[in-house]
Amino acid sequence: MTNSHVPSVPIDAVPAEFDAVDGWGSAAPAPAQLLDVREDDEWQLGRAPGAVHIPMTDVPARLDELDIDAEIYVICRQGGRSIAVVEYLNQIGYEAVNVSGGMVAWQQTGRPLAGDGPEAKIY
Repeated sequence: MTNSHVPSVPIDAVPAEFDAVDGWGSAAPAPAQLLDVREDDEWQLGRAPGAVHIPMTDVPARLDELDIDAEIYVICRQGGRSIAVVEYLNQIGYEAVNVSGGMVAWQQTGRPLAGDGPEAKIY
């Protein structure tokens, strides 16, 4: 899913640092954040190891968990929810981009997944 007025990037343009829990190492603050806006059950099944989880409806109340100075990559399952969150974040002063194809594309391209069950998966 795409929207011509929302900045978007393909999966291969998302920094590889998000492939690991501590991908940015000692860089504090990290120059970028990967924000996963899916629901809790989706997050538990499979996620990018370096992502921050804030469900879409909770984003306005949890802005303090986002770094206003970082580039924020927003991801959901396929791109619908993340587009709405990117629009919101950009309107209030964050530098946010939508990750095209979402976590479905993440899994399809073979990027690593973490999860709470025996096998991490998106679909």
